[in-house]
Amino acid sequence: MDNPVIIRDISWLSFNHRVLQEAKDERLPLFERIKFLAIYSSNLDEFFRVRMANHRNLLRVGKKTKKELDITPKQTVRTIQRIVNRQQEEFSRIFENKIVPELTRHGIFLKRRLDLDEEEKTWVESYFHDKMLPYVQPVLLVKDKVRPFLNNAQLYLTILMREKQNGKTAYAVVKIPSDHLPRFIELPSGDEKTHNLIMLDDIVRHSISWMFPGYDIEDTFSVKLTRDAELYIDDEFSGDLLAKIKNSLNRRHVGPASRFVYDRTMPADLLDYLKDTFELENLDVLAEGRYHNNSEFFGFPDFGMTHLKNPPQPPLPYAALEEAEDFWAAIRKRDHLLHVPYQSYESVVRFFEVAAEDPAVTHIKIVQYRVARRSRIMKALMRAVNAGKKVHVFIEVKARFDEEANLNWGEKLEQAGVHVNYSFPGVKVHSKLAYVRRLEEGEPRIYNYLATGNFHEDTAKVYSDFGIFTADTRLTNEVAHVFNFLENVEAPPEDFKHLMVGQFNLRSGLEKLIKFEISEAKAGREARMTLKMNSLQDEAMIALLYKASRAGVKINLIIRGICCLVPGRKGFSENIHGISIVDRYLEHARVFHFHHAGEEKLYLSSADFMTRNLSHRIETTFPVYDPTIKKEIIKFMDIQLRDNVKARLLSDQQGNSYYKGGKNEVRSQVATYEWFLAHLEG
Repeated sequence: MDNPVIIRDISWLSFNHRVLQEAKDERLPLFERIKFLAIYSSNLDEFFRVRMANHRNLLRVGKKTKKELDITPKQTVRTIQRIVNRQQEEFSRIFENKIVPELTRHGIFLKRRLDLDEEEKTWVESYFHDKMLPYVQPVLLVKDKVRPFLNNAQLYLTILMREKQNGKTAYAVVKIPSDHLPRFIELPSGDEKTHNLIMLDDIVRHSISWMFPGYDIEDTFSVKLTRDAELYIDDEFSGDLLAKIKNSLNRRHVGPASRFVYDRTMPADLLDYLKDTFELENLDVLAEGRYHNNSEFFGFPDFGMTHLKNPPQPPLPYAALEEAEDFWAAIRKRDHLLHVPYQSYESVVRFFEVAAEDPAVTHIKIVQYRVARRSRIMKALMRAVNAGKKVHVFIEVKARFDEEANLNWGEKLEQAGVHVNYSFPGVKVHSKLAYVRRLEEGEPRIYNYLATGNFHEDTAKVYSDFGIFTADTRLTNEVAHVFNFLENVEAPPEDFKHLMVGQFNLRSGLEKLIKFEISEAKAGREARMTLKMNSLQDEAMIALLYKASRAGVKINLIIRGICCLVPGRKGFSENIHGISIVDRYLEHARVFHFHHAGEEKLYLSSADFMTRNLSHRIETTFPVYDPTIKKEIIKFMDIQLRDNVKARLLSDQQGNSYYKGGKNEVRSQVATYEWFLAHLEG
């Protein structure tokens, strides 16, 4: 009997629906719900640029998505479209029936062009001529003529018109310049407690007649084209990989269509005309509401109404390192756990800043997957070079949508004298490692920071991640081997005994730990594991977890996003309980906890149980040896397993029903912050 498996992208859509549920949750402050509308839309845009584009390419060449499921790309695309259509209708209901009335109750009015009074019309017309006219780019669509190019993810209005002289139907397209101007414009109001807003789209709608004076305007409908974002590199294994990536980035904005969204009230004749004009197929088009590019809700004005936002939850200081007189002595004394964003990221930044200024430090090394736009860490590395230290940075330039930023940082670092290594052909480097070598009494000592998240000062404010500072030679010696491999592409002189590293022993090491629990269960002894990650998709791992469940191993899964495994299925996974937590912070940490005959083995990791992570990336999974830290992490995991406010049950029904276990209400992210408040001594 084949193992039950949920299609990866169907599971991802279920995750994004959990994001949309947050916008519907009336327990959340209003502006937070609006933010979740933006997150949902931003996620969906990326999904269509990457995943849906892949399915469309498979469809063009006639390949199957999964042999064992015997599902064709066309069936997959249609299933995705059906789910997205349903979610988009729900999005519109949430916005129109929940968000807009709630805004009105707080004195914020979203006006459409037909709602404007004469004074507002005059103001809108002036705004259009003064601020918008150079950007709108009106184009009359003429059959069999050169069609206009639609920019990726850019908003447009399509216009249904009639010529005044002969009454013939005509069509046009006009750009909505949200790439130059704010999407939400405040109209003048004499009342300080009232805020009237109009969307940029409706200012263009109001102004259409001036752009086409020879026509009667019948109606307007918004559209947006999303383009394939894949970097098609002909051969990663020959030639200049960096140059190929740069060339591919230039082509990304002109890639083929992966989605054309349109106002669902658009007449069929106009939609057919647009499909013909822009050479679109039926599977390219998706109906949405009146407005698109809803990721721009990130810029929704708050008018200083802080009571409509989450209460402040500032990162708490980690005094043991932030206030340490001797930073290195504090790490030599014991390992230190950092849990962002509950705790401040300042200790990580200080790790590099102190190293840059310390005359005893000789080497600094780091792996960079995604880099903050303004990075104190990067500046510290450049200062370290000026101070005579040897600085090595491995930059992964294939980090999707961060390729250009990473290339720019690489160039800046090289200009400053930093030794920079870039991507390997065919493999991504996803480890989160930092290394400092320091001379102490004439002998070198290594200090590391190992983490589940990137060295990114901005995402550290909203991504929930773990990191450990250590001088434990069991770890530092093997981290040195990882960096030697990244710099010289030389295999380590001996097998990793403590770290599990992608391309070496990561998959086999995880399989060994799971198989040990299976053997314990079969022997009638206690066997259990808790696995927390972003995504679970690898079929071999899923099969092994099913085997563990059938053997009697108790398995808890905490998975934010994709989960292709089906928990609770009779004959396969009765012993597997799965939840997903979507809340204020993005759950990003990977934690693997095994009972291991009472030894309680605990690992933190940069890797999910995805085939790409386990087989096609350089990932690092590292053990937690400090008993106090181990207890803390297990405590945090227990809090998450008891979450009955923001936890959703994972199942093959993809229903995202809320977990309701336990007598007392537990919202894990709030409970975790409260735990830290009670332990401020660090």
